[in-house]
This record gives sequence, C-alpha cells and structure tokens, in this order.
Amino acid sequence: MNLPRLLKVTALAIVVGSSNVWADSPISSTQQQAFTPDEVLNELMAGNARFVAGPATQKDVTARIAKSASGQFPKAVILSCLDSRVPVEKVFDVSIGDIFVGRNAGNLSNPDQLGSMEFATAVSGAKVALVLGHTACGAVTGAIAGAELGNLTQLLQRIQPLSLKVDGFSDDDRIASNGAFVNAVADRSVLNTLEAIRRDSPVLADLEKNGGIKIVGAGYDLETGRVYLMD
Repeated sequence: MNLPRLLKVTALAIVVGSSNVWADSPISSTQQQAFTPDEVLNELMAGNARFVAGPATQKDVTARIAKSASGQFPKAVILSCLDSRVPVEKVFDVSIGDIFVGRNAGNLSNPDQLGSMEFATAVSGAKVALVLGHTACGAVTGAIAGAELGNLTQLLQRIQPLSLKVDGFSDDDRIASNGAFVNAVADRSVLNTLEAIRRDSPVLADLEKNGGIKIVGAGYDLETGRVYLMD
C-alpha cells in the first residue's frame, strides 16, 4: 500500500468535502430524471465553490471516455461566451458527459443556439439552461468601442444597444476603458439573452413554465473564478 499517496487522497477528500470527489462515472438516465432543476443548479454552484477553493475534484478522464461512449445524460446546458479564460467544465468542476456547452462571443442567443438548447433539454433531458457571461468581456468592450471586423461587426452591433439599458453611469463613464461599465453591460447582455430565449423558444419557455427546467443567468469573475447568479 502506498501510504503517502493514500494520506494525500484522504486529505484531498476532506478539503473538497464532497461525495463527488471520485465521480468517474457519468450519470444514468434514471439519475438524470430524478434530479430537480434546483438540485442541478445547486450542484453547479457547489462545483464552482470547489473550483474557487481548490483543489478541484479528481477525475479519471480515461474512465469517463469509455463509460460515456454509449450515451449521454447531461444535467445542464450552458451557453457561454467564447472567451478562453472561461473553461466552462472546469469552472463548474464537472467532467465528460456532465453538461452540454454552447459558445459564442458575447453569449448571444440565435436560432442555432436555441435549437441546440432545445435538443439538450426537451430531447436529452437537461434540467438547467444557464447563460454565462463574464467580467472584462472582449465582445462587450468591442461593442462599446464601436469595433468593426468582418462578420464580427454584425455580432457586436447586437450588443451595442444594451449599453443604453444600463443605468448609473454618466455619459463620460460610458466608455470601453471603464471596466465597471463594461461589466454592467456584460451582465445586461446575459439578461437580454434570457429574454430572447423565453421569447424566441416556445419549447424552452414551456419547459420552464411547467417546471421541467430552470432558465438562469450568471456571470463569471475572471479575477476570482467565482460564478454569481443573476435575477
């Protein structure tokens, strides 16, 4: 027996304080169906707490690959910004087969993303649809600055009007170099995406109305790693 390694593993389990430490098997269809949306959201936030506190859960990725090859029953679908500093699975301390992830610059809603989220929930059984923005968002910064570049121009133009929906800033403070303003617009962008999801996807709106899923907005703090929920 490798006693030093055993002691290290035991200490890790105590620090993390979760039965998820050795969760090397993806959940089954039966387990997925048993979860409520609130339970799934609580698990995601608990995973983020582990991520922030460190060390994160130890995972046998090789085992996950083999065990998930025959099917998938993720608990949530996350629509996130494209930013490379927001590694979604790591942020929520999950592994292969645990969540669906869709990404674009600015975490915007569009028909492709909506269709993907409808598949994740109505077809595959995910219980939470979460839109994840983040601080210091480059897409938001570019939109405020009026940046233009190929197809990116049209994307940023969808974000630009949101700056007018943010209160509490003088005209002089509504600039791309003001981090507080950028973050406020980034949060408003998440809320705008939530509105678009409920408006443009009757499938998702009905699932939420009937209690089958929870549609949630959240932000990720690049400096702390913490995820915060939005009303």
